[in-house]
Amino acid sequence: MKFRFACFLFLGPYCVGFGEEWSPPFVPGERLHYKIKWGLIPVGRATLEVAPSEEVNGTLCHKFVLSVRTNEFADAFYKVRTRAESYLAPDFRRSLLYRKKQQEGKTERDVVVRFDYDRNLAFYSNYGKLEREIPIRPVSFDPLSIAYLFRLREIKTGVKRSFPTCDGRVLQNVVVAVQEKEKLRVAAGKFEVFEATPALKNLRGVFKKSPRGVLRIWYSADARRIPVKMASKVAVGSFTARLETIEKAKSEP
Repeated sequence: MKFRFACFLFLGPYCVGFGEEWSPPFVPGERLHYKIKWGLIPVGRATLEVAPSEEVNGTLCHKFVLSVRTNEFADAFYKVRTRAESYLAPDFRRSLLYRKKQQEGKTERDVVVRFDYDRNLAFYSNYGKLEREIPIRPVSFDPLSIAYLFRLREIKTGVKRSFPTCDGRVLQNVVVAVQEKEKLRVAAGKFEVFEATPALKNLRGVFKKSPRGVLRIWYSADARRIPVKMASKVAVGSFTARLETIEKAKSEP
């Protein structure tokens, strides 16, 4: 059951400029809480959070946080305690820093990925030791930031978007295809949603046991474009994460 929960988030657009009056559909304080199931069995919870902005090398960045935790039942055979942090440039055009503290089964990592656009290199460190540096593009995104980048622009059936993403070890383009609108009920309520499916390559780095696994994400069709449901089919079964509660920022109505 070596499933990478963070793989749910490998979606997003290749961003371009926005008008002066434009504002993102999310602000610091938003928290999205999900229940994760393996088939019909509850195995844990996940939270996506828009955190307060933080500085990275003098640049005030948007900060996003993903935390995943399995329950007592799942801990017995595959314990997960993972937290990822994304630091995105203020204009949403590229990632500057990515952190991930990962405990998934026997895998434990404390990863920091630094994006150096003067040299167009990403530096991957684990437990403070530099392990790898790879070339990146002048515009590159970390995996977690993509979940929020996808929300910045209108979603329509038939749209395909391509973007470069880098986790410090691999840089690859992902093409995302948007499917038909449908209705979906989850614990958080009823939603009209668009299904988004990424054409991922080299899936062995995401699904240890299923190189042909399929990833699907349903985004709400309203202006907030919230990820309402995420599903992944792997060799050992199907995983789903369904939205349970939405915590809005205090400034939101």
